[in-house]
Amino acid sequence: MENISFDDWKKLQIRVGKILEVQRVPKTDKLYRLQVDIGADDPMQIVTSLVPYYSKEELVHQTIIVLVNLQPACFAGEISEGMLLCAEKDDGSECVLLTVQKDIDVGTLIT
Repeated sequence: MENISFDDWKKLQIRVGKILEVQRVPKTDKLYRLQVDIGADDPMQIVTSLVPYYSKEELVHQTIIVLVNLQPACFAGEISEGMLLCAEKDDGSECVLLTVQKDIDVGTLIT
């Protein structure tokens, strides 16, 4: 494991988000396209491979932890503007969304 400096850590912008909408990405086995409220004017679109772990109904309205300043990437023709954070076993048998223990405003900075 490579260590990062505190200055590197400060570059990460991690915020509380709320999943507003969940859609399957057509012609894929594992991808959802999410619209996530991160406290900005417009929701953030995130593409994630959570289909094997969560149903659409389980995801919608979940309060999650989001890396919001990740460079956008394209997956199956869909732009992903950030990354939700999960804990995943090495063998991929389990994947659990990170969330908050108590209610807190969407957009709150994780420190």
